[in-house]
Amino acid sequence: MNDVIPIYLVVEDILSEETLRKILSQSGYSFHVAAVYGKRGFGFIKRHIDGFNQAARGVPFFVLTDLDQAECPPGLIAEWLRKPRHPNLLFRVAVREVEAWLMADRKAIAGFLGIAESKVPRHPEDLKQAKEKLLALASRSPRSEIRKAIAPAAGTNAQTGPDYNGTLSGFVRRLWNPRRAGKYSPSLERTLRTVEQFRPQYF
Repeated sequence: MNDVIPIYLVVEDILSEETLRKILSQSGYSFHVAAVYGKRGFGFIKRHIDGFNQAARGVPFFVLTDLDQAECPPGLIAEWLRKPRHPNLLFRVAVREVEAWLMADRKAIAGFLGIAESKVPRHPEDLKQAKEKLLALASRSPRSEIRKAIAPAAGTNAQTGPDYNGTLSGFVRRLWNPRRAGKYSPSLERTLRTVEQFRPQYF
């Protein structure tokens, strides 16, 4: 299929947006991101998911949210969607956070942070708080610009560094390999298969 496929993204934040853009760019198909909705946390997605499902009749939507403390992706999707999912709605859930997908490319994240690959978890989806683990790894980076951008400064109430999303988005664009990461992240691997098998349906 060589035709350009217009698609709308719905995400929790800019880091999730860049992750989806990278996945689409390496899918083997020509996707055009027409617009991006959300970037205001999971609450916005949950409130509007039925509307996105309805709109998918006319143009594909790619929705990504974190599992966080929910029991499982199918349970979260069943809870949020009150009507059957339209085939043009790609609704994917990162287990348990999109940061687990990033760490699943152990080679790339270790090189980016300047740490030994052995320090990166082999099974990041098993972590209850993948973001906290990534912050901890960044705080040990020998590269001061990485530490200052990603990890919160000592003695502050900040949860992340001042350029957490921007710096990690740059990592995703330049270094992160979804296919390599998918070998250590089942939910990412399923997402990659979903995108590869996707064909818009209009009826």
